Amino acid sequence: MAKRIANARRAKPRRAARKPIIVRHEGNPILTAADWPYPVNTVFNAAAAIVDGETVLLVRVEDHSGVSHLTVARSADGVGGWRVGPRPALAPSPAHPEEAWGVEDPRLTWLEEAGCFAIAYTAYSHRGPLVALATTRDFKTFKRLGPALPPENKDAALFPTTFGGEWLMLHRPVTGGFGAHIWLSRSPDLVHWGEHELVLQARSGPYWDAGKIGLSAPPLRTNKGWLILYHGVRNTCSGAIYRQGLALLDLADPTKVLARTGDWLFGPEAGYERVGDVGNVVFCCGWTLVDKEVRLYYAGADSNVCLATARLGDLLGLLR
Repeated sequence: MAKRIANARRAKPRRAARKPIIVRHEGNPILTAADWPYPVNTVFNAAAAIVDGETVLLVRVEDHSGVSHLTVARSADGVGGWRVGPRPALAPSPAHPEEAWGVEDPRLTWLEEAGCFAIAYTAYSHRGPLVALATTRDFKTFKRLGPALPPENKDAALFPTTFGGEWLMLHRPVTGGFGAHIWLSRSPDLVHWGEHELVLQARSGPYWDAGKIGLSAPPLRTNKGWLILYHGVRNTCSGAIYRQGLALLDLADPTKVLARTGDWLFGPEAGYERVGDVGNVVFCCGWTLVDKEVRLYYAGADSNVCLATARLGDLLGLLR
């Protein structure tokens, strides 16, 4: 007995829990419906960009009819002091029947050769959700390019530069009974898209990203490759859970997947991610890179806009 007690005293202490790579902002959520200057139901799924030194979010806003539009919010430090536009910036247009039921889930990309921002968004109507494109230089005026890919398709974003004179776009078509995977398409003019190619396939079986995945934030260029944040959906007996993972694509040929995380990186844990209009969801449409810090602007439970941060090197370290 005394020997067992002595051995117990010499036992090594348990290791401390590993520090999370992605850290939630202590002031989350950073934007809610209460911050809006006009009545809305929820605000979520925001695209993000750095413009003239400040952070610009293009936020999905759902009104009390259930139809969504996009509103601009700006912040000098990307954390607080948000200035929310007094009216919708991009709302469903009668001239575009594909938007009749809403303008949703934008992703922003600065197109280097075109000198403007591209907005890839979901246009929703009785015909189903499809990928549509628009451009802007000042987030005050917008030029619609129209539908890029037919229904059912979502979760699209462009690469910031051309490859061999062609623009590339990642997107997520849905085919009945065959899962939902991330594809790549090419265009010479941002209007006509073709040469569709499967890039990242959903896993099967019990995995967190089995059956259905989709692009989250737009591709981020690093010296190791294009960093991709994507979401995976796991269906459980109590509903779906949306989590985030990473992949790395080749810089010269983004159809080549260099690495992919096996475990999810970021999932719903906090109360504002667990409970809301759609519970158990973290969903990121935009991120920015500031002094090697990646800032993820994500929605919790389809009900708010939140912020989390990570070091770029730590994220790439997961993809060796």
